[in-house]
Amino acid sequence: MDWKLKKMAAGAMLTAAALIVFIIEAQIPPIVPIPGIKLGLSNVVTLAAILMLGKSWGSAVHILRIVLGTLFTGQAVSFLYSITGGVCCLIAMLLLTSLLSNRWLWLISAISAVIHAGAQLVTAAIVMQTKSVLVYAPIILFSAIVTGVFTGLCVQLLLQKQPKLQDLFQKK
Repeated sequence: MDWKLKKMAAGAMLTAAALIVFIIEAQIPPIVPIPGIKLGLSNVVTLAAILMLGKSWGSAVHILRIVLGTLFTGQAVSFLYSITGGVCCLIAMLLLTSLLSNRWLWLISAISAVIHAGAQLVTAAIVMQTKSVLVYAPIILFSAIVTGVFTGLCVQLLLQKQPKLQDLFQKK
């Protein structure tokens, strides 16, 4: 099979997987009564896609998941927050995966999650025209660290247990 076709098929499957995880996670009641705190499990798929398919395909998986997730969950109001946080998070992931080895995926994910949460908080402050939302920053940023480490460890474990996954989509 042509490697470009293989990457396209894998990108479509990973986008679908990320979307399914996102939709399922959207149905789970919040763990704490503070808006914006969630596990972010679809980022496991995004980070894996960046590592397995490359930065362009991984970016496409991430952006498509945000756009389609907004459409499928009917949360159009949250699109601005999602896309702002998502793009900032994606930029961090892309830069950090270039600088750090796969041994540091937990750190890459944690930093990206903090940047995602920070961008959403700033967006909320701008949209609501108040700095009062920033009072939630310590709790939201701490939660981002915890969930980011968790998702990064999930990707790290996935690639360690299934090393052929990463090689599967390399150009031959």
